[in-house]
Amino acid sequence: MNNLSKNRWQIRLAAVIIFLLGVMAGALVPRVYHGWHRAGSAPHEPEGFDQMLDRLQLSDAQRTQVKQILGDTRGQLEALRKESEPQIAQIRRQTDERLQQVLTPAQWQQFQQLRTEMRSRRHRHDGRDSEQRQTDNATP
Repeated sequence: MNNLSKNRWQIRLAAVIIFLLGVMAGALVPRVYHGWHRAGSAPHEPEGFDQMLDRLQLSDAQRTQVKQILGDTRGQLEALRKESEPQIAQIRRQTDERLQQVLTPAQWQQFQQLRTEMRSRRHRHDGRDSEQRQTDNATP
């Protein structure tokens, strides 16, 4: 009887462990799948880009052309951003200098903290890549 009772508890414990492992796997699998799915798509395509193209019911030739057009445009915009970045950085430095003349040191410090928080929130929502975030955060 003692062995029978012990076996029942072992079976119950095994069932609970299997159930918990199933719950954990069920929670993790979608995250892993989405991570793999995003890793397989083009690095600059926003999430849902292929779904948008699917809804347009593009032919394979149209899909290729649309991706090429948008890729070319992305390249042009990145080149323009790199070209204009020194001017933008200079304007930001001048703005900071002017603000420092108006704000007290405590207000200036608080302003910088608030600006950093706002940029952080904006970057989480707009989906920009980490390289652009580093560029933004490097300039005032």
